[in-house]
Amino acid sequence: MTVRRVLLSLFVLGLLFQASPAQAQEKVFGEEVLGPGVKVTFLVAPSGDVEPTAQNLDEARSDLHLEVLAGWTEAASDEVGASAGGFVPYLNLFATVQNEDTGQVKKVTLVPHVNQSDNFHYARNIALPGGPDDPYTVVFEVHPPEKFELATHKDWRTAYGTRLFPPATVTYKNLQLGEIVRATR
Repeated sequence: MTVRRVLLSLFVLGLLFQASPAQAQEKVFGEEVLGPGVKVTFLVAPSGDVEPTAQNLDEARSDLHLEVLAGWTEAASDEVGASAGGFVPYLNLFATVQNEDTGQVKKVTLVPHVNQSDNFHYARNIALPGGPDDPYTVVFEVHPPEKFELATHKDWRTAYGTRLFPPATVTYKNLQLGEIVRATR
């Protein structure tokens, strides 16, 4: 086998192992930057095995895994002294999933999770309020930490006030989630 073929084979093999099936099946709805550089990414992935089971819907009974990644932007790294991409803790996140055909609604609180691909993030396994091929609207509510969840130093308050950012609501309509529901991790 020539060196060229060996290198080509290694390249193709690398592409095959570059992303796990779950990563390949993740669907990003969108991104927002809140306050002084909190980048919030909204996405969905196949449901997974998450513990403790008393707090998380069992993988076999869930349809998908709603996720929110919250990290500091590159600009915030310089401006506020945060590590670029570093996890933003203590956020309060909620999601409302509405079946656009039937009007059925599912509301969930997203809680901190950790895994090896995303590290710290907010998420929840959920069962859809309807069939996998129905169209859905997902509304995410993002709230900064409550007053007694995060203390602020004077320099921060002078520059940005007592909150990380004002509460935000982000809506994604006509979502087709069937492919994610049928995917496995």
